[in-house]
Amino acid sequence: MDWFQPMDIYCERLGPEFWAEPLNAWSNGSFLVAAAVAFYFAWRAGRIGPANLGLIALAALVGIGSFLFHTFANRWSDIADIVPIWTFVFVYVLVAMHDFFAMPWLRVARIGVIIAVVAGLVFWLMPAGTDNNETLLNGSEQYIPAVIGLIALAVLLGRQRHAAAPYVWAGTGVFALSLVFRTLDQTLCSSLPMGTHFGWHLCNGLLLGLLLVALVRHGEERPKAAL
Repeated sequence: MDWFQPMDIYCERLGPEFWAEPLNAWSNGSFLVAAAVAFYFAWRAGRIGPANLGLIALAALVGIGSFLFHTFANRWSDIADIVPIWTFVFVYVLVAMHDFFAMPWLRVARIGVIIAVVAGLVFWLMPAGTDNNETLLNGSEQYIPAVIGLIALAVLLGRQRHAAAPYVWAGTGVFALSLVFRTLDQTLCSSLPMGTHFGWHLCNGLLLGLLLVALVRHGEERPKAAL
């Protein structure tokens, strides 16, 4: 694989220049803002532990990795974009199981292994091109598991009247809107040269902020009923 092979899969990019995607690049600042806000709430709540700090750092890395991809736009920066995103999703699920539902860490670790194996198989079996504009939904198919996971988490928290439920429901709505922006980027390219992918970044920065604040503010509150 040529790690420096150029990638041009977004409407805004019209050439190989570093700043060919200014909106797509700078909109990643939303992730850094989300990380900063989450750190502030964690500090105020006295919950600056390894798990929360790790997730906050991962949120910042999501922004940095995406910035690299929308500036260098090649194979290695694509990896730098994807890895922090799915690492954040994976770690957040594990921490949420422990902090929201009082699940023992040993059980969390076992479930984590199962999730990792299943996710690995799914990505291995996924047809080529599902991460770019070669598909009907412009590569948004890869995020269907994340949508399902968010809805499931929101339902579980809501059923147990957990204080974090409104945050997760709000995040689910924001994520749905972000997928619209991501999916329509190429479709609207002829009428909107800047594209809509930057909206994906802005919405997902808000999403990560909501999820992190839910965790640092209400992670120690136990559900009203057992799972």
